[in-house]
Amino acid sequence: MSTQYEHRKSSARLIFLHSDGSPVQNARIQARQIDSEFLFGFGAFDAVEQFREGISPEEQAVLKERLQKMLSVFNYGTLPFYWGRFEPEEGSPLTEITKQGAWWLKERGIKTKGHPLCWHTVCAPWLMQYDNRTILDKQLARIRREVTDFKGLIDTWDVINEVVIMPVFDKYDNAVTRIAKDLGRTGIVKAVFEAARGSNQEATLILNDFNMTAAYERLIADCLDAGIKIDVIGLQSHQHQGYWGREKVEDVLERFSRFGLPLHFTENTLVSGDLMPPHIVDLNDWQVEDWPSTPEGEARQAREVEEMYRLLFAHPQVEAVTVWDAVDGKWLNAPSGLLRRDNSEKPAFNKLREMVNEEWRSHQELITNDAGQALLSGYRGRYRLSLGEKSLDFTLKQGQEEVVLRL
Repeated sequence: MSTQYEHRKSSARLIFLHSDGSPVQNARIQARQIDSEFLFGFGAFDAVEQFREGISPEEQAVLKERLQKMLSVFNYGTLPFYWGRFEPEEGSPLTEITKQGAWWLKERGIKTKGHPLCWHTVCAPWLMQYDNRTILDKQLARIRREVTDFKGLIDTWDVINEVVIMPVFDKYDNAVTRIAKDLGRTGIVKAVFEAARGSNQEATLILNDFNMTAAYERLIADCLDAGIKIDVIGLQSHQHQGYWGREKVEDVLERFSRFGLPLHFTENTLVSGDLMPPHIVDLNDWQVEDWPSTPEGEARQAREVEEMYRLLFAHPQVEAVTVWDAVDGKWLNAPSGLLRRDNSEKPAFNKLREMVNEEWRSHQELITNDAGQALLSGYRGRYRLSLGEKSLDFTLKQGQEEVVLRL
């Protein structure tokens, strides 16, 4: 048996008691894992979209079908906070509809993340009327508002996105690049992280970037040297021009794990059609009306998804991987989903479902002794423990020794 995933597992001695405090002796208890500690994520924008004003019943049914399929595999959803869309008019943020989507996910046991709080792209155009000092004040106020308003509902945030390119971004003028030029990369990271941390001390705060070169490593090192508390390093992996391959995945893991911080693959994309030409530098420059999924591409996508997930799940510092597009035809109109445009399942979806729900979950029968004790060993996460018609949920965590449970 392979031991490459042993770091994902733990053991705990469970002591089962009846309601009167007596031990549950010599009983066969079924332990079935129903959720994972590891965060298997997806871009859950449809959770908000389903509550959009004016949406038709037919559109809503399509979204619900798609969401139900994704929730059969994934336990972690990223929700949209692009400032230009979240607050198209100053003072009128889409807080309530976004909360509806977040609550919908939370009620179904899905952990949520907000993306992003600060980014130079999809920035609010109305900011451009202000001077740089005012732009910064409004950016920090925006962060405090969102982190406070969603506290307890969304406690994980991509605080700032793509800082490496931010101060030198020259495709078009925008408010965030202006303040990034003034503050410098480390300065703007420090400002936005302090605003987020001050609004929720318990939040998980992520620095996120697509740049996998030494420039991102230098930024992380500079931020840590400046005393900025980064909880997670976010690594984007949009692979529209082809799968990174084992060598690059392992290289990225080696270089970014040296900081000793958890790693989240925040935006993972593998296409199931023709690849984007290699000469394209900015993926956004590849605009096509039709980009179909193909049988050959779907078979390739399934192989690549399986290999990449196995490499990431085997690395002890990786805590999360997020599939960016649930369905084809989203960003760049690419065949980048695990589902086709009609919500039918691709081979990659079925392979990932098998890995997540079967291979990487533990199911076993526990037999208690005279003292009501039994040892549970398996992948960390939530278990349903059943004895006849009685059941209870228990979360297996790292570092547990003995846990008393009452049936």
